[in-house]
Amino acid sequence: MGFGTTELLVIAFVVLLLFGGKKLPQLGRSMGNAITNFKKGLNESPKEEEKDKNGENKPS
Repeated sequence: MGFGTTELLVIAFVVLLLFGGKKLPQLGRSMGNAITNFKKGLNESPKEEEKDKNGENKPS
């Protein structure tokens, strides 16, 4: 499912119409922060599982 240049331009135009020019930078920042937090969560997950296996994370 690849998108060509024409499809991407149409999608960008629709987004511009829906959100307006002033809200696009804010929307971009929010999406960037969400992706960054998601990646951090993925990277932390195996470390937490390893701590659980070693008994470091269990309540006493």
